[in-house]
Amino acid sequence: MLLNGCDDGNLVLETINFEDVATQSCSTNNILYKLKEKEALLLEIPKSSFVNEPTLVGVPTEIAISSSNRVVYRFYNGTVAADNICETIPPATPIVTDQWTATAGIIQIVTTPIKTTNATTNSTTITGYNHNIVFKNITFAKSSGTQVYETFPFGDYETPATSLPFAFDKTLEQCSTSKQIYNYTSSEALTLDIDPLLLSAAVVNVPKTGLISATTNKLRYRLFSGLLTSAYFCITPEPASPIINEEWNAVAGVQDQSGIIEVTKTTDVPGVFKYTILLKKVTFKKGNSDFKLGDSYEYGVLLLPN
Repeated sequence: MLLNGCDDGNLVLETINFEDVATQSCSTNNILYKLKEKEALLLEIPKSSFVNEPTLVGVPTEIAISSSNRVVYRFYNGTVAADNICETIPPATPIVTDQWTATAGIIQIVTTPIKTTNATTNSTTITGYNHNIVFKNITFAKSSGTQVYETFPFGDYETPATSLPFAFDKTLEQCSTSKQIYNYTSSEALTLDIDPLLLSAAVVNVPKTGLISATTNKLRYRLFSGLLTSAYFCITPEPASPIINEEWNAVAGVQDQSGIIEVTKTTDVPGVFKYTILLKKVTFKKGNSDFKLGDSYEYGVLLLPN
């Protein structure tokens, strides 16, 4: 990357190229860095600045460069390594021969989810978030004057996403009063405020369908940070413990296209009606993030007395 800058009033050409260098991070401090032979480009910024929430198009996160959010470009007299950046007491060599320190500018961060797709089920999983970092109108103070760049790309920094296990068995339960259906493990729950009409069909072995909405067939996934038991469900108001770590709501369905609840009633088990519930082309959303549950996901089986 060739960038023009002002040096003591004279137009000069400075070459700074870290385009093919991967971003690394220190585990003991808030420094992100790129190293290339005898050069280092450093960004010191709180890790909390990188939120696992996609930014809207054209609306990046913006943070002012300051004494708390620093950008530094260093030159060394030998090959630089991670120890020179992250250690509390860095090695004596190589020695810093020159340093440019940013005195003004804006740090822009554009965040996008990193997804993988299951080719068999067409389900998607968010595995992480990519944060593309660009410095805007950045001014460096250096030994010979100042250097100003209108746009200075730093690069990408990835953070891991919280894993959503979806490790449910296929045995569904239903609240006696609210009629909410739920399935859970020790750390997660998938609840469905089902339309009663889907369970009232007299015909067996014929699937009946309904659409997900915010009021009818409301489907919700929750991940908890404490131990979840059956005592959590069917209580009003909802218990405050365990704490909800993440909550994802299913997107409203579109007729014959997405967000479909399919219920098939059978009499396979003597003395009860067996309701097998499938979730078809369901998308879950949290903030600006979303993932697909797949073409057909078996929610489970609900047994009710006949």
